[in-house]
Amino acid sequence: MLTVAVFLPAVVAAALVAMPRLTGPTANRLWVGASLAELVLVGWMWWRFDQGSGAGGVTDGLAFEADVRWIPTVDAGYHVGVDGLSLPLLALTAVLFLAVGIWSLRQTDRPRLHAAAFLFLETACLGTFAALDLILFFVFFDLTIVAMYFVIAGWGHGNARRSALKFFLYTFVGSLALLVGFIGLFLGGETRTFDMVALAQDPPLADSPVAGGLVLLAIGIGLAIKTPVFPFHTWLPDAHTDAPAAGSAILAGILLKLGTYGFIRIAMPILPEAWQRWAMVVVVVGVVSVLWGALVALAQTDVKRMIAYTSVNHMGYVLLGLGAAGLAADADPQARSIAITGAVYQMVAHGLLTGALFLLTGVLWSRGRTYALDRWGGLARPAPVFAALFAVSAFGALGLPGFASFIAEFQIFTGALQAAPVATVVAVLGILITAGLFLSAIQRLLAGPTVIPQDDDPTESLQPAPAEQRVPDGGTTTLARPGIAVGMPDLRRSELVAIAPLLVLAVVLGLLPRLLLEVIEPAAVVVAGLVAR
Repeated sequence: MLTVAVFLPAVVAAALVAMPRLTGPTANRLWVGASLAELVLVGWMWWRFDQGSGAGGVTDGLAFEADVRWIPTVDAGYHVGVDGLSLPLLALTAVLFLAVGIWSLRQTDRPRLHAAAFLFLETACLGTFAALDLILFFVFFDLTIVAMYFVIAGWGHGNARRSALKFFLYTFVGSLALLVGFIGLFLGGETRTFDMVALAQDPPLADSPVAGGLVLLAIGIGLAIKTPVFPFHTWLPDAHTDAPAAGSAILAGILLKLGTYGFIRIAMPILPEAWQRWAMVVVVVGVVSVLWGALVALAQTDVKRMIAYTSVNHMGYVLLGLGAAGLAADADPQARSIAITGAVYQMVAHGLLTGALFLLTGVLWSRGRTYALDRWGGLARPAPVFAALFAVSAFGALGLPGFASFIAEFQIFTGALQAAPVATVVAVLGILITAGLFLSAIQRLLAGPTVIPQDDDPTESLQPAPAEQRVPDGGTTTLARPGIAVGMPDLRRSELVAIAPLLVLAVVLGLLPRLLLEVIEPAAVVVAGLVAR
């Protein structure tokens, strides 16, 4: 069943490529149909998931497991499985790809290839989360880079090709470092295998602190670039700014999680001694990412770049929790598991909320061809549904109680406070800065006189703004500029259906966290025990 779920989108993608005469609307509907079928398959696995047998984390009790010999000379195989760490991220992947499929129903620019690219990317993401073999993980990990490169270069805007190339080069260099680390794990183990389960049961390099530290460094760099965290984040703002809205939603909502998931799945259980030894470095990198991402986001005048930098901030919280779990290895075991649980919860919460935010920025681009904050204003009047969803997304992203992000950050701080009290207190400042930047964005975009750039000249937004003038707007006064169109269509049906469920899920997981915690916690306890060895 898991194999079917992983490769179903790729099969549909291949069919789309093989049918050049297929019309755009039909291709888009096939994409939505395949993504809906994928969500049903993942939902069935969730329903059938046995908390007892599937709570074994990395080493045992895996559900829907398949293990087939692939490269016998190095003991690498097609080994996939599901546990409490991977199942929530598989579900997040299915939900977000369905959302962007619905969002793209009106896609007219090479819709058949557009749908095929996203479906192929979905298989690569699902395969990465399901992989239990290092080489298989690396293959799927690299395929996500290739697929996202074509999404940005093929359907982006602005300097899309340059940004796509920058994304590819940065992340590909990271994947090479990751491969070097995987080879180090293979050579350092007595069993000479790439199987994650075997390596976690018998950690390699346990008696070689220097070699273990170097292998962890290689793996850490590869995963940190993908996450990304400071100082490996410089590719992210350009890639997001020039990517299409659907691409940005997947890039932030799913691809960034491949890095943090790799830390939990590979680095922590397979290199426990090295992780404990260098955990403080992980904590420091996490805290710096929290503050740097928030401060740089606060200085942005482009709403999409602002949201991109908040991803650096939010992924910093994940690293803080994972690093604290290493520092707390000799302390309270419950604190370790709480921190890891919070980190996984943060991945899911960030994927839902930031995915919604990037789709909402796509609304701005489709209406006015600009993300500049000073070219928009007073959108609550002409587009009340857009304004409401943007406000809800922003409040969720800043960690307001009632949203999944609050549950995640609360657990991270609770688990990290005992092991790294100073770092945790400093990281809390990131919430205050994030609150300030999102409240400022809400005020600038939604409040005040209505200002809407025209959408028929993409270069207009790059020109200096002429003098402002007042124009009538149905009995009210709307602020506009020469060449600026007054009036903005609210969300279309496909846009609303794509975005609203993401926010509903974020609220449901904020009010009923046990729905997700019951799946994550048992696996987090196992990983915490593996780290403490």
